[in-house]
Amino acid sequence: MAVKLRMSRIGRRHRPFFRINAIDGRAPGNGKILEKVGHYDPIEKDVEKQIVLNIERVKYWLDKGAIPSDSVSQILLRKGISNKYAEQEKIKRQKARKIARARGKFFTKAEKVAAQKAKEEEEKAKAEEAKAKAEEIKAQEKAKAEEAKAEQEKAKAEEAKAEQEKAKAKETKAEKPVKEEKPKAEEPEAEPEKTAEVKPEKEKPTKKKKAKAEKPKAEQEKTKPEEAKTEKEKPQEKTEESQ
Repeated sequence: MAVKLRMSRIGRRHRPFFRINAIDGRAPGNGKILEKVGHYDPIEKDVEKQIVLNIERVKYWLDKGAIPSDSVSQILLRKGISNKYAEQEKIKRQKARKIARARGKFFTKAEKVAAQKAKEEEEKAKAEEAKAKAEEIKAQEKAKAEEAKAEQEKAKAEEAKAEQEKAKAKETKAEKPVKEEKPKAEEPEAEPEKTAEVKPEKEKPTKKKKAKAEKPKAEQEKTKPEEAKTEKEKPQEKTEESQ
């Protein structure tokens, strides 16, 4: 007799519930149920209550040569029941996994999903790195542009200062002759004031002026007696003529 340990689904929609049965594999359809060995409830929150097995009957059928399905063998392993079929399947799976990895293929859907997630994460990381590099380049370009602007502004400020200095120098040059002409215009106005102020000072002659004034006086005095002499002589001449 070819006995198999399989699960059959029972329950309503969106509420799965599985029975573990010993089935005659030679029967048509899903096979004739020989015995119910346990059940599996994946929705149960308590993990210990998810799997319920009659361990004695499971071992009995395994000893009789019953072949468990892949899902049933995994459930039995969770309960600590090992069998040669599960070990053989494990060895087969390991070999198939090695072959798939050697060919660069994924052995299970979980591996495929994990690889896809890893690729997406790598792509995201690369995109973030590229963005960071682009931002750094932009920041460097902005800094360079700001430095260039600052240098241009400095150059403009220096040119403006130089122009201001040149303008100031021109103004000072233009102001210098005006300052020199001012005293010339003021001198004639000051001269009459000086003369008016000096007039009373003329009354106080200096030594040289005194000497100069004395000289004509002495000459006058000299000339006066001569004139007197001439006047005295004149009447004498008149008398002589009258005689």
